Amino acid sequence: MEIEDDFLEKIQALEPTVLVAVYDRYNDALFRYAYRLLGDRDRAEDCVAETFSRFLKAIHEGKGPRLAVRPYLYRIAHNWITDYYRRPSPETESLSENYSDPNNNPETLTNDKLEQVFVRNALHNLTPDQRQVIVLKFLEEWETAEIAKALKKPVGAVKALQNRGLRTLKKIMKV
Repeated sequence: MEIEDDFLEKIQALEPTVLVAVYDRYNDALFRYAYRLLGDRDRAEDCVAETFSRFLKAIHEGKGPRLAVRPYLYRIAHNWITDYYRRPSPETESLSENYSDPNNNPETLTNDKLEQVFVRNALHNLTPDQRQVIVLKFLEEWETAEIAKALKKPVGAVKALQNRGLRTLKKIMKV
């Protein structure tokens, strides 16, 4: 059963529960798609995050899917991946430059990577609404008013979701 048939109008209306349902339905599949094409977990996650960000932005602007959601999302992901491969490769550093920066040592890089994984796993313990607010606020750098408008919630409700989400993350991460 395609989710698009029943939910296109609600998606266009930015109904939060329907947007969460779209995310829950397509997130894993888009990740697998991106991972197969990119071969890197972090880049695949970046692709999926950007795909949903662009999806929400298009809907917010009155654009977005008119017939079906799944092909629309896959087209966004495909375009992101295509753009990724079109970007120039980063310049390679000489060995002396690489080791001259104390932040580039393997221990620091490994610790940073583990911390990123830990934070991602912690985000999965939040409610979908809390996770969406936290991601939009701190990862996508949206203003609270923009988030409220996108989620069709009062600013106070968004602030409450953010507060509860941050408290939950603090407990999980024992900060």
